[in-house]
Amino acid sequence: MLLSCGMSIDGYVDSPGDERLLLSNDADFDRVDEVRATCDAILVGAGTVRTDNPRLLIRDEARRRARITRGVCPDPVKVTVTSSCDLDPAARFFALGDADKLVYCASPALPSARRKLGGVATVIDGGDPLDLNRVTADLADRGVGRLMVEGGGSMHTQFLTAGLADELQLVVAPFFVGDSTAPRFVSDGAFPWGPQRRADLTEVRQIGDVVLLRYALSDRFRD
Repeated sequence: MLLSCGMSIDGYVDSPGDERLLLSNDADFDRVDEVRATCDAILVGAGTVRTDNPRLLIRDEARRRARITRGVCPDPVKVTVTSSCDLDPAARFFALGDADKLVYCASPALPSARRKLGGVATVIDGGDPLDLNRVTADLADRGVGRLMVEGGGSMHTQFLTAGLADELQLVVAPFFVGDSTAPRFVSDGAFPWGPQRRADLTEVRQIGDVVLLRYALSDRFRD
C-alpha cells in the first residue's frame, strides 16, 4: 500500500479557498503517472472525489499500451470510501475510463448508495463504522496486489494510524501556505512512527523545484 501526497513546506495540501493549489510540476506529474501505471488500484476519499473531481487515469499512451500488453486494463481500478455516500454519479471518477469503480460504503448507507451509484460502480459494504482493514482485505480478494492511496488527508491519516501503509511518497513544494484553515497532509492521530520509531528514508530526489521523499513504512516495501 503506497501513499502519495504533495504538500507545501509547512505541510498543507491545498489552499483554504475554492481555488485548487498546484503543489507539483510537469515532471513530477509524469512521475506520478508512471507510479500509477504500476498499481492495480487507486484509492481516494469521498471528499477528494467531491472537491477535486479527479479522473484517476493513466495519461501516457505508452504506459497504457504496456498495461494492455500485460493483460490488464489500461487504467487501474478506481476506489473510494464513504460514510454518507454524498457522491455525484456524474463525477469524473465514475464517468471516465473503462476500469472498475468500487465504492466502499458504511453499512447504514448501503441501500441508498446502491440505488444512487449502482449503475456506475460496484457498491460494497465497508462495515459500521467503515473499516479500512475490511476494505483492504476485500481489495486483496479482488486481485489488488498494489494499491495507491492519493488522499485526502483523512484517508492518509487513517491508513497511517492503522499501520496499513507500506510506503509513503511525499513531494514538498517550495512555498508556504501559512493559513491554519487550509487542509493538511494528516490530522491528529496515534501514528506508529514517532521519535522512538523513525520512518526509514529510502530516497531523496530533486524533481525540478520540488523534492520527492520516499519512506519505507513496512517490510513489504519494495524499491
